[in-house]
Amino acid sequence: MTRFSPCFFTFIQIFLVLLSLFHLTLAGCHDNERYVLLQFKQSLVINHSASDDPSAYPKVASWNSDKKNSNCCLWDGIKCHEDTGLIIKLDLSSSFLYGSINSSSSLFHLVHLQWLSLADNDFNSSSIPSGIMNLTSLSYLNLSYSVFSGQIPSEILQLSQLVSLDVSRNHYLELQNPSLTNLVEKLLNLKVLDLSKVKISSSVPLALTNLSSLTFLALRKCELQGTLSSSIGNLIELLHLDISYNNLKGTLPSSIGNLTELLHLDISYNNLKGTLSSSIGNLNKLIRLDISFNSFEGESLTFIGNLTQLSYLAISNHSYFGLNPKSLSWIRSLEKLTHLDFSYNNITGEIPSVFMNLTQLTILYLSDNQLTGPIPAWLMNLNKLSDLDLCSNQLIGHIPVEIGNLTQLQYLTLGENRLEGTIPSSIFELKNLEELDLFLNHLSGTVGLNMFLANFKSLYVLILSSNKLSLLTRTTVNTSQKFIAIGFSSCNLSEFPRFLHNQDRLMSLDLSFNKIAGQVPGWFLNVSTNSLEYLNLSSNLLTSFNQNLSILPWVAVTILDLRFNKLQGPLPVPSMSTYSYLVSDNQLIGEISPKICNLYGLHALDLSYNNFTGMLPECLGNFSYSLTILKLQGNNFHGSIPQNFVNQSNLAMIDLSNNALQGRIPQSLGNCLKLKFLNVGDNQITDIFPSWLGNLPELEVLILKSNKFYGIIKEPKDGFEFPKLHIIDLSHNRFTGNLPSKYFQNWNAMKNTNARKLVYLEDKLWPHVVPVGTVYGSFDYSLTLSNKGTHMEYQKLSNLITAIILSNNEFIGEIPTSIANLKGLRTLNLSDNNLEGHIPSSLNNLIMLESLDLSNNKLSGEIPQQLGELTTLAVFDVSHNHLTGRIPQGTQFTTFNLSSFDGNPGLCGEPLLRKCEKSENSREEDPHSESLFAFGWKIVLIGYASGTVIGVVLGQIFSIRKQEWLAKTFGLQLKSFERNGRDSN
Repeated sequence: MTRFSPCFFTFIQIFLVLLSLFHLTLAGCHDNERYVLLQFKQSLVINHSASDDPSAYPKVASWNSDKKNSNCCLWDGIKCHEDTGLIIKLDLSSSFLYGSINSSSSLFHLVHLQWLSLADNDFNSSSIPSGIMNLTSLSYLNLSYSVFSGQIPSEILQLSQLVSLDVSRNHYLELQNPSLTNLVEKLLNLKVLDLSKVKISSSVPLALTNLSSLTFLALRKCELQGTLSSSIGNLIELLHLDISYNNLKGTLPSSIGNLTELLHLDISYNNLKGTLSSSIGNLNKLIRLDISFNSFEGESLTFIGNLTQLSYLAISNHSYFGLNPKSLSWIRSLEKLTHLDFSYNNITGEIPSVFMNLTQLTILYLSDNQLTGPIPAWLMNLNKLSDLDLCSNQLIGHIPVEIGNLTQLQYLTLGENRLEGTIPSSIFELKNLEELDLFLNHLSGTVGLNMFLANFKSLYVLILSSNKLSLLTRTTVNTSQKFIAIGFSSCNLSEFPRFLHNQDRLMSLDLSFNKIAGQVPGWFLNVSTNSLEYLNLSSNLLTSFNQNLSILPWVAVTILDLRFNKLQGPLPVPSMSTYSYLVSDNQLIGEISPKICNLYGLHALDLSYNNFTGMLPECLGNFSYSLTILKLQGNNFHGSIPQNFVNQSNLAMIDLSNNALQGRIPQSLGNCLKLKFLNVGDNQITDIFPSWLGNLPELEVLILKSNKFYGIIKEPKDGFEFPKLHIIDLSHNRFTGNLPSKYFQNWNAMKNTNARKLVYLEDKLWPHVVPVGTVYGSFDYSLTLSNKGTHMEYQKLSNLITAIILSNNEFIGEIPTSIANLKGLRTLNLSDNNLEGHIPSSLNNLIMLESLDLSNNKLSGEIPQQLGELTTLAVFDVSHNHLTGRIPQGTQFTTFNLSSFDGNPGLCGEPLLRKCEKSENSREEDPHSESLFAFGWKIVLIGYASGTVIGVVLGQIFSIRKQEWLAKTFGLQLKSFERNGRDSN
């Protein structure tokens, strides 16, 4: 037997390769195809921003027609058939290609193509050309991430040989006509289908489950609806299934357990609910599992412990599982885990010690839970961690000095806890750190910025805001670091940090709540002018911008917060990209510049509490396509309210109070169907009651106080006016006639006594993309309710604050008994009118009532004894009426001041000195037992009210001590104002 040496075989292999190349060279490429390629090259340009891949390069740069390079089969990205020389593969992925492709493109003359990839380029939002149908031999087509848009052409259904189709991550691409059903019914040979981020907007077609050869299916973020069929279990060849970020409902079929070849399963960000099927435990080849942000429930997840091959596990936002350290013992078996996300799960107790067995972890997310106790020392032994997120919990104690053991850490987020003490020096041993977030703790001490810049050469996010730190910003380190986010709020700064001078890539910068005084320096106006999206300079002592700028320089700014400074001069106008512009509580003057009308994308505009004058620009009505929050109160605006609020308005909050506005309420406000809050109080508006506002389906707060409204409030025509109203203040006007009793019957939002869940009126300050390192994300609706010189300020408005304030008008007649339907009402003020008759005994149905003011009317008869049943009543005033008889005894009525009953000479009994005659009551009660009983009622009141948010309007009837007691008991913020003034602070 002849033996051949290994060298011989090597020689043969080399010979065969050379022979193949020689044969290919002989065959060459066809002239017509070479010409086609060169034409295609000329139709596009090379743009280095057209690809994101770090390994991208312009493949077509090597294409040219000179003799030395005439064989196009040897060009980059080209593969020819070995025998025929015809081009069968074209790979131009990540080639920096930019331009448009249409059906006349020479590309579609390469009719022998079997493999085509144009992925990761920029085709300028052009459509996928119908000429694609010419490439009937295609088995592989990849057009992903290439800025195609529009409807996927029906001609793609003619590519019946397709085995792999990927058109994902083209954000404006649609598959609706043809539909997903059409596609899966025609392309029966598909093994790979990726339509992620293509707008489909349909249910998952049953025909999809007939593609029994599918190994890869990705329908991420496609606006899918409906339920998942149990037939999904027919796709037994699947290795990858991603249907995340859709609107799928119903349960997860148990047949999912049939997909035993699955390596990747992602069903996150849907509306799936019910018990999570334990059949998932059958998928013992799974490497990645993500079920986050659904509504699954169940008592145990032990079946996940069977998935011993898992390296990635995400079960965030599932508080229904009732996860706690004792219920997580199953995780001990997942020894291969490198990524664990248990955020937003309401996990209680200390950080589960079972995690200490997961020694391969590189990423651990436990944010937004209810974790307590200190950060455990054993956590510092997981020395492969690169990401550690423990933010938004209730962790206490110090940052462990052993944190220096985690030398691989790149991201450390400990914000929004209760950590205290100093920042340990060992933290500066984390040389790989890129992001450090310590926001909102109780950390203290003095720390130098030098330490961060000298030790963290890769750091690009640094958030130290809202602690008790003093930051020394003078630096001696020369650094070229470019930060994305800086948070130095409440860091005891007295000047702008000079290291910002060379920062040109910042997206988020927060310097709020410091002591930075004077003029904004000129150099700061050049900081990150093209990249900064979030800038917060609020709550400082700034007086002006250098050069008295009329237009601010940050062209990409989305959120600009300049509130609570001492800014003077005219209003500076931000860039057209601005989404929220907040400039309240300054000393700005003059009229609003007409340039503000260029901010067509404006979402929130807060110019309140300045010294602006002039008329309101009419364009504010045009803004209502995008504008949601409009706050202009506390200025000197005059003239009428803009008349042109447009259809399909997004306005949810309008506050024009405390100005000098005149005229009438514009009827065009009826277009604002999303309006929740309207405050035009303290102006000079002359109008009748705008009953047509009752057609606004979302209106919750209506304040018309201190104007010149007049006339009778007519009864509503039907029962649907103001369906969600829970605060109305019409005080200090000239309304006449009877109280509108039918309205009281229909205000359903004031009938709700279920106060278990607090819901606040608020709005988001950002668009969909939130800049890194921002401090707060919502805009709270605020309101001041007032009575007789005392003001109650609500920084946040909840659904628990319900109030009817009709005082200081000219209402006549009796108090309608229909008010008693409003069982959720907490404040009722009908004082200073001409009401007469008896106080209805049915008011005892107002079981949540906390403040009742009927003073300065012409009411007669007795105070109903039934009112003594209102154990929640903390404020009561019936002074200056014609009431007679005994004041209700044995209740908290004995705790009310004498002034609550002044001007009613016919009243008797405690707390008045005038005793009642025996004929007025069957017996005299023992004063000692009465005092003891009254004390018992005080205890009941305190015990009840300390667990609620009270909506009370206080009058002058209270002593200072009682005001202090209420503020302490109910957690309210009291501010004393002059009747028409505002806090000088």
